[in-house]
Amino acid sequence: MKNQQRGLSLIEVMVSLVILVVGLIGIFNLHIIAKRGSFESFQQTQATYLANDIVNRMKLNRSELSSYADTYTGAKTAVKSCETNICTTGETLLWDKYQWDQSLIGAAEQIGEQNVGGLDSPVACITESAGTISVIIAWRGIREMSASSTTEADCGSSLGKRRRVFSLNTMIL
Repeated sequence: MKNQQRGLSLIEVMVSLVILVVGLIGIFNLHIIAKRGSFESFQQTQATYLANDIVNRMKLNRSELSSYADTYTGAKTAVKSCETNICTTGETLLWDKYQWDQSLIGAAEQIGEQNVGGLDSPVACITESAGTISVIIAWRGIREMSASSTTEADCGSSLGKRRRVFSLNTMIL
């Protein structure tokens, strides 16, 4: 009588399951890393857009150029709207500063009571000297970095090792 085995043994099934689980854990971790990278990329893109937005606002209101120099954290109070009213250059300055300040925190995009379109804990610093404009935007990233950048003044330095910075230097004549 011949003794033949058919099918898989329990040990073979267990080894296959362990290999499958290890592979699935790897795929899951890769997905988490991709989501973090996507969020960091979104924040960098938002900072780039916001820096260009304020520079364009400044170009349109050159007579008030030095008055744009300030620190912005999303806490400015509402002013007269220049979208539906005719404004002087001073009123336009206040409206631009308020609107841009609110853009930093994403006040225009909300889910319930939560702002979702802006940066995480943003701090922006604008300086102007003889038409040379420096826009520095700092925000909090997801992970800590090994070293925090200190070349962009102290703008957002309170964010510590999670600090991300975008800097734009230009000249408006």
